[in-house]
Amino acid sequence: MSATIPGRGAPRSSTHRVGAGDGVELPPHRFAGLVAPAVDRAFVAGMLAGRDGGAELSSRYGGPAATGFLVEFRTRLAVPGGTVDAAGFAAVTRYRDPAACQRALDKQVAYGMIQRFPDGGFCATERGLAFLAELFGVHGEVTEELWAGHDERVARLVPALGRVLAYAFASAEPGAFATMAPPHEPDGTPPGVLLLNRLGTLRYHRADAHAAAWTAAGHTAASVVELPDGPERLAIEQETDRRAAGPWAVLAAEERLGLLADLAALPG
Repeated sequence: MSATIPGRGAPRSSTHRVGAGDGVELPPHRFAGLVAPAVDRAFVAGMLAGRDGGAELSSRYGGPAATGFLVEFRTRLAVPGGTVDAAGFAAVTRYRDPAACQRALDKQVAYGMIQRFPDGGFCATERGLAFLAELFGVHGEVTEELWAGHDERVARLVPALGRVLAYAFASAEPGAFATMAPPHEPDGTPPGVLLLNRLGTLRYHRADAHAAAWTAAGHTAASVVELPDGPERLAIEQETDRRAAGPWAVLAAEERLGLLADLAALPG
């Protein structure tokens, strides 16, 4: 299944490394920089498995041209009555060409997968909801296979990330994260799907922190993509870590380190 993976194409945040002389107890702002690539790696592995495992499903509904934004916005659109407003759509797609995004959305409306509102928002149609229900099933199968033998790790990660997300959502401001959170988690959702979607939703919290950091530095989405490595980019990354740190404080220091180790041990 071809799907846009949130964060692809956006400026990549730097990875901080813990040296031999560092203390074990990482403060939240340092942890935020360390955990971001681990979150990305696990999430991307799950989504790529879903794309490959769901190719037949996507083709039955018209292929990527018909399903792309349904996959991307699944944690919001699968919610009964779930909608995405124009501002939220713009925030999630901030690094992409707005006109191209609107043309892609038009195609999915034409396929009968999405219903657009006069104010620019949209929701899934009945056909779109049927696709999403099947998609969640595919994601359950592929994540069970991808993370087979790591049940205990998944069982630890799911509630820990749930606490982080709840903390983040309680203080969320309008943006990509508020558009996608909380993820749709009906009763009976498999643990692998819970993990995949909690990881994916949490990435939008950092994406908003990054956007706020480069905006404060006087950049636009277009200019920051072209910004070379150097002191200015490093300063933006450090400010991103600071802004993204808050929700991680809900976990004790040893929980943060355990979460990082569990993510690093997941295959993919």
